[in-house]
Amino acid sequence: MVTQLQPQTDVEIIYPDSDGQPMADNTIQFRWITVIYYNLAWLFASDNQVFVAGDLLWYPVKDNNKLRQAPDVMVIFGVPKGDRGSYQQWQENNIAPQVVFEILSPGNTKKEMNRKLLFYDRHGVEEYYLYDPYKNVLSGWLRNESWLDAIDEMNGWVSPRLGIRFEVSSDTLVLYRPDQQPFADYVEVQQQLEAMEKRVVEAENRATVAEEELEQERQRAKRLEELLREAGIDPDKD
Repeated sequence: MVTQLQPQTDVEIIYPDSDGQPMADNTIQFRWITVIYYNLAWLFASDNQVFVAGDLLWYPVKDNNKLRQAPDVMVIFGVPKGDRGSYQQWQENNIAPQVVFEILSPGNTKKEMNRKLLFYDRHGVEEYYLYDPYKNVLSGWLRNESWLDAIDEMNGWVSPRLGIRFEVSSDTLVLYRPDQQPFADYVEVQQQLEAMEKRVVEAENRATVAEEELEQERQRAKRLEELLREAGIDPDKD
């Protein structure tokens, strides 16, 4: 008896949305990640073809779910905004993230960060920024013709893609938008919005009061005209 071999069917490859690692190891790292993410999201809010993501798994090669990385923040130009479980590059017109940020925590090893640099180098990142908030050290790499090359001086550096400026003071890093406004954290932005809304309400209230006073003057003038006419005087006659 001859046994017929069944043709092998393609096995569906699963690309997990999580690598089981936390977004951040501590509050300092988390704060920096969220500040960079939200400010870049606000900066490109009006451009539907700029996607900003935080702690999202990036799979650069189809059929390989082991080759992946989850940058703290990444910016991709040329793909639409929208929710994604992961960034599967072959489904995004094969566009690699152009800009990547990593924020160091005490648990990150030199070997681990070297692997990340190699990954970003191999898979097409144009700009890579690494900040250590504990040592206040900022490093950056910019793609030349073939690879990511270290940027010699980061203080005052302006990102070619983002247009933001990096300033390293004696104790911290400050990032500036193209309009020269510094990056703000969520609480600061919320406070600014509340203050702005308060000013708008106050201005509207002043306008309402002014309109009411104007209407009162109109009513007084109208009553005066009526009194003049009752006295036999035509207020419209010179």
